[in-house]
Amino acid sequence: MSDDVLVLTLLTIITAATPLVYAAIGELVVEKSGVLNLGVEGMMVCGAVCSFAVVHATGSGILGVVAGAGAGLLLALLFAFISLGLQASQVATGLALTIFGIGLSALAGQQLVGIAYEGLPELNLPVLSELPVLGQLLFSHDALVYGSFMLVAAVWFFLYHTRGGLTLRAVGDSPEAAHSMGINVLRWRYGATLFGGACAGLAGCYLSMAYSPMWIENMTAGRGWIALALVVFATWRPGRLLFGAYLFGSISILQLHVQALGIQIPSQFMSMLPYLATIIVLVIISRDQGRIRQNAPASIGKPFYPAS
Repeated sequence: MSDDVLVLTLLTIITAATPLVYAAIGELVVEKSGVLNLGVEGMMVCGAVCSFAVVHATGSGILGVVAGAGAGLLLALLFAFISLGLQASQVATGLALTIFGIGLSALAGQQLVGIAYEGLPELNLPVLSELPVLGQLLFSHDALVYGSFMLVAAVWFFLYHTRGGLTLRAVGDSPEAAHSMGINVLRWRYGATLFGGACAGLAGCYLSMAYSPMWIENMTAGRGWIALALVVFATWRPGRLLFGAYLFGSISILQLHVQALGIQIPSQFMSMLPYLATIIVLVIISRDQGRIRQNAPASIGKPFYPAS
């Protein structure tokens, strides 16, 4: 394999993994607080359409990114109000949020189909970006790619090296004990849920503004569900999540290279390969119940009723 082909392949993997990183790291924080939000797919697709609509109307990539994150945050606020404020089922609310988000995005994006966007600009660094191979791989990406690495590092530091991270994990493991110590459990869960929604919106924003710079109905294509699986795959650890996102990103672009090599495998099978890999990985991980119990938030998905 020539250097050019190798670099192109690795660059494709990076772009395929970036939206998974954003969506999964946001959901990891949400689940660390004890909340299970299955509406990642809906928040992602709404973030995608809102960011593309804003950048098409204004020409500003920054406003597009803000709009994408804001759309995800607003849907997360709706989820939090229903599931935390009104104590409705988190599973049912999350599923409804996904269905609602897919329908809303299709309606809002009717006039945007077929419109192209030039994509987010690359942040080329003098001298470094001109290095052979490494220059393209490490120093020629847009801001959202670099932001995904910084976000994972920031979440890791927050969770395991700050008082706030300790509080969030305490809320996810034993909300009753946290409440007895004077911690406002619902406030922390609201904050984590909104953060996860903003990250899902950024994931959708990357899809419509960088990965495939245009709007296509249901363009997330199940990536929100893969992000949910990634959190379990990583056993709720940010570093493992980053590795998992790039692993699944590699699998998702495998179909392109297999077809380019002329290997006779049905395209339908290659398209379903990332989701098949997700199922296989979850089955393998589920056999190690000890590791899951050790790392999973003890009260994930369980409602909390503060004493009056």
